[in-house]
Amino acid sequence: MNKHLLRNGLLFSTLIAIPTTLPTAYANEGSGGSSAQAEVQMMDTNHDGVVSADEHAAGAKQMFAKMDADHDGNVTATEMDAAQHAMMKKSAQDSKHALSSAEKIKVIDTNGDGILSAEEHAAGSESMFEKMDANHDGALSVEEIDAGHAKMMKKTD
Repeated sequence: MNKHLLRNGLLFSTLIAIPTTLPTAYANEGSGGSSAQAEVQMMDTNHDGVVSADEHAAGAKQMFAKMDADHDGNVTATEMDAAQHAMMKKSAQDSKHALSSAEKIKVIDTNGDGILSAEEHAAGSESMFEKMDANHDGALSVEEIDAGHAKMMKKTD
């Protein structure tokens, strides 16, 4: 695991989730809503206003399935790029400061093969959920997701 990236507060599950969730998250951002609010709405299946660890895991699993274009149980940087491109348009300036798909994968690629397995993704998502859960209540609020987005949306130099 790339400890430098983790040490800098990157939140991998959200790294993956942000660019591959439904476009609603981004549409809401431009219309006065935040992407974090949209994320909570999408993953909050019991409608209690927060995302539990189970809801987060289910959302991460769904997002992994969307990225795994060839359904082989692994996601390559090419597959992640294609999923991101299909879900949203990034400006050149945004992509200049954002982590590449290969960099995102490297964060939790425990065997170092440059490919993200379903198991690596699930373990990384669980770990990052714990890091984002600032008040340790077992759920992510809009505020905790917003804070996570702020920390992980840009490369650290």
